[in-house]
Amino acid sequence: MAEIKVPVFSESVSEGTLLTWHKQPGDAVKRGEVIAEIETDKVVLEVTAQQDGVLTSVAKNEGDTVLSEEVLGTIGEAGSAPAASSAAASTPAVTAPAEATVSGPVANEPTAGGTAVQADSTGPQPAANEATRRDDLSPAVRKIVAEQGLNPAQIPATGPKGNITKADALGAAASGQQAATITQAAPAQAPAPVPQAPAIQVPQGDRPEQRVPMTRIRQRIAERLKEVQNTAAILTTFNEINMKPAMDLRKKYQDQFVAKHGVKLGFMSLFVRAATEALKQFPVVNASVDGKDIIYHGYYDIGIAVASERGLVVPILRNTDQMSLADIEKQIAEFAQKAKTGKLTLEDMSGGTFSITNGGTFGSMMSTPIINAPQSAILGMHNIIERPVAENGQVVIRPMMYVALSYDHRIIDGREAVLFLVAIKNALEDPARMLLEV
Repeated sequence: MAEIKVPVFSESVSEGTLLTWHKQPGDAVKRGEVIAEIETDKVVLEVTAQQDGVLTSVAKNEGDTVLSEEVLGTIGEAGSAPAASSAAASTPAVTAPAEATVSGPVANEPTAGGTAVQADSTGPQPAANEATRRDDLSPAVRKIVAEQGLNPAQIPATGPKGNITKADALGAAASGQQAATITQAAPAQAPAPVPQAPAIQVPQGDRPEQRVPMTRIRQRIAERLKEVQNTAAILTTFNEINMKPAMDLRKKYQDQFVAKHGVKLGFMSLFVRAATEALKQFPVVNASVDGKDIIYHGYYDIGIAVASERGLVVPILRNTDQMSLADIEKQIAEFAQKAKTGKLTLEDMSGGTFSITNGGTFGSMMSTPIINAPQSAILGMHNIIERPVAENGQVVIRPMMYVALSYDHRIIDGREAVLFLVAIKNALEDPARMLLEV
């Protein structure tokens, strides 16, 4: 018999929330297999099996608060019978029929927050008393499904593995969803185009309301953003960039770039390179405040804001002055995939001396981004729109982008902020000089 324990948290994390059970009592597990996930205020941690065997007991439900190295359950030898546990004692014992497996929604691109697509079951629909028999339901979810008479096949799932979470089940219960019967099978429907937004179960009825607790990550985001607003003297300066030279460069060399490096050349790598060169010219923008001291960093670690289903995360590109455009693009692609699957680690998001956020991905024309403390500045990219501009006395149409620099006026003066943004503008409007370092 082996105990399943909560991973050791970092010094800055005191507790977490049990997010998902991927195995239920009686299920076989293999060494190294992910059996549960825990959400802290920074990342989602995976709990893996330390040996082959059978999950014999569960001590915590989804949504429960857990502490570092606390016991979550036990794994016994193969063939062991599951024991009643404090978390599952009140949960009806149910068995999932093999022919009635139902897939949950699948999360799409992380930068769009994910679009839920409902998959239909491949076998006959279960009867009302069989509706609770879905093999990926946690004890807490099974209890809600059984008590409320819900049909799991009709509950939009937002879990990281396409599973139904406790919040999904509560949302379905609040909306008045009823269990399906044999004669009322859910009709197959083709996925309809929907706005790209986080999957949220909206209650139905006359002026309904639903109270949903913030996730730990969302709570931490709110705390940090409010803290920086209360502490820093934030000011924002704007400029605009003619993106035609950068677009022409990308169009000319895209095929060769992909053939050689196996990744597409995007605008973000050009902005990272331009920002790095501008930070070299204006070191105070790369600095941070510590009490009454200013810390000047002799390295360039740039955070790239990525929208995920669990909230905004900012993984860090380390030593960007030593990275090629291909290196930057590959690292960004890796971060995007990690954010999509919830695999970002504390190390991926720790530190950083400057940040870049791209609201243009969602169509933003202009914004005033908030500094990512303890950094002192953040660059905001926006949508590229063709607009009439004056060049050499003539009105021409050019693909233009507004850019914004929010900065901490306590240590960065307007002169440095404006010139920093002008340096980025000049670099993007003549990328050959930037790449040749002339």
